[in-house]
Amino acid sequence: MRDPQISIIIPAYNEEEALPVLIYEIRERSRGFAHEIIVADGGSTDRTIEAAEESGARVIRCRERGRAAQMNEGADAASGTHFYFLHADTIPPNRFDEIISNSIQQGFPAGSFRLTFDDPHPVLSGYAWFTRFPLLLFRYGDQSLYTERTLFEQVGGFDKQLIVMEDQEMVRDLWAKAPFALMEESVETSARKYRENGVFRLQVIFTLIVMLYYAGAGQKLLVHFYNQMIRNDFR
Repeated sequence: MRDPQISIIIPAYNEEEALPVLIYEIRERSRGFAHEIIVADGGSTDRTIEAAEESGARVIRCRERGRAAQMNEGADAASGTHFYFLHADTIPPNRFDEIISNSIQQGFPAGSFRLTFDDPHPVLSGYAWFTRFPLLLFRYGDQSLYTERTLFEQVGGFDKQLIVMEDQEMVRDLWAKAPFALMEESVETSARKYRENGVFRLQVIFTLIVMLYYAGAGQKLLVHFYNQMIRNDFR
């Protein structure tokens, strides 16, 4: 099997401060398998596009806003054999692309990392601890996700009708089709959303959203609840 060419796809909206740091860290932590960096912009009103381009990323001006739609458009524009979906406020581990390549060579066409936060709050540490378990319930987009291009196309990409829990649906689809790797290394994601909304409060909100989702609640209800309860977010 030849070495993978990994297209890194970052959905973004008003991330002018985070993107230069992330793109710098991607380049510093890569070991040669990172083929390209694509920022899929959802109509930012700040300098996100300029900041991404100045940092050396390729910017796709997406037709639709929403993580699922933007990640799909980023994938459509990508040229790599594999996709690595990464949030703008999440830093991958050192040698992340080599780790992904090794996982692919071991027979895992899709997978994710574990999670840590940039804040030592015990609630966040506790939540992050659970991401070591190979259970679908604990797989979310902030842990980042890689997938083989052909497998991504086989499952139909992200469901752009899903504004909430689109990452869970994607992992579920990949999980059903092929072996899914949970790697030992961790990404580090920003706790800014928790700081803005309150750590305990936000964790309760997320738990309620997951419960509603698995109880069969529709997107209209989930999105309304999300937007009413959570401040300053992507959606």
